[in-house]
Amino acid sequence: MTQNQTTTEFLYTTYIRSTPQKVWDAITNPEFARQYWGHGNVSDWKPGSKWDMVRGDGSNIVQTTGEVLESHPPRRLVLSWVSPDKVADRSEHSRVTFEIEAMEDIVRLNVIHDQLKDGSEMAKGISRGWPRVLSSMKTFLETGNPLNTWAGDTQSCASKEKAKQQAA
Repeated sequence: MTQNQTTTEFLYTTYIRSTPQKVWDAITNPEFARQYWGHGNVSDWKPGSKWDMVRGDGSNIVQTTGEVLESHPPRRLVLSWVSPDKVADRSEHSRVTFEIEAMEDIVRLNVIHDQLKDGSEMAKGISRGWPRVLSSMKTFLETGNPLNTWAGDTQSCASKEKAKQQAA
């Protein structure tokens, strides 16, 4: 980000009847994440490593990418976050921090998405996306059944792809 650029941040907090390890696995295990998110997060989760959010529709298209900035399983994970087509533009990179805290028989999960360009497509997208993804994760961890995460969202990648296929 340049010094003159206005940035924004989002904080999402949810409480989940689960364990820190299960929440960590829900974020970092691609097969697990695909079940409630529709995407798998792929990396070795070591600081300095690349990570990719890969569509779960079999296309293996990388939706989002970045670098693992911090990794302290199962308590804290910090990632850079950018669209693959904008990797070269450092001003397009944002940061996501997952803070996982045990509180008796529940977990408090804070997701902080910051260093976002104010008004950017990424800021607009994540303001729709994170509430859906985290609600689906919570439901999946507590019941074993995910939500239809992208129901009614005509802006999601899955919805746009489905519309293209139907138009063809």
